[in-house]
Amino acid sequence: MASARFVFLGTGTSERVPRVTCLSKQPPTCAVCIDSQRPGSKNYRRNTSLLVQTQGPNGSTVNIVIDAGKSFYEGCMQFFPKFNVATLDAVVLTHAHADAVAGLDDLRDWTMHARSSIPLFARAEDMPTLSKTHFYLLDTSIKMSGGGVARLEVVETDDSPFDVQGVKFTPLPVEHGHGFTTNGYRVGNVCYIPDVSEIPRSTENLLDGCEVLILDALRRGRTHGSHLTLEEAINVARKINASRTLLTDMAHDLDHEPINRELAELKRSEGLDIQLAYDGQSFESEI
Repeated sequence: MASARFVFLGTGTSERVPRVTCLSKQPPTCAVCIDSQRPGSKNYRRNTSLLVQTQGPNGSTVNIVIDAGKSFYEGCMQFFPKFNVATLDAVVLTHAHADAVAGLDDLRDWTMHARSSIPLFARAEDMPTLSKTHFYLLDTSIKMSGGGVARLEVVETDDSPFDVQGVKFTPLPVEHGHGFTTNGYRVGNVCYIPDVSEIPRSTENLLDGCEVLILDALRRGRTHGSHLTLEEAINVARKINASRTLLTDMAHDLDHEPINRELAELKRSEGLDIQLAYDGQSFESEI
């Protein structure tokens, strides 16, 4: 088995943290958004995105990103130099919402200066949306004035496992609100499920032996139609019983340090290792 590094490029929901309306309120009262402005604050959260970095068969570094949302480029600017990401070898999408795809246009930096094109792995059901929101990237016959655009090689996927630069991605279909599905992905024994309101039994079966579970946890208390709450995520973590659970896709309701102190009590009382993730956090796992 090969070893891979996983890096959180973003751990926030679509609105990100901070919210501008919290900061512009006079006086500001949102403690999490205020703290997010402190240098090094783990409450600063970009759109949820994950980098998978491993070694290819020829010994070169392979860099694969899951989702490129509205704050994708900002995360790249901060973390790609830190983790020596000189090129981008593929992008895998979970779904076609803006917080997962709005940064696709920024892939032009790599296709203009680092490689000729980038494979884009997207579910077949997301292609009609992408063909409208990113028509100029998918249909190269359309001429756009101004600068160049990202050159993408679109690969449509279904629920079957697929290969990305030698790395096996197993889709984890989940509900993201009533009547809408999205994908998580299993890479080795790391299971990444960032946008989810419910996990079907068929997908639960794909989580057997999961060592690191990365799971949606929007906020605490108030139920949300298309995301898990903190309490719901904890219950899912209990059920899956991974060795470690990291929570992502968080709004400004969750204050990083105090919540993690609370969650640490679960490890002492139940042996449940669960914590909020943060932008720039990395860990390694066999794949």
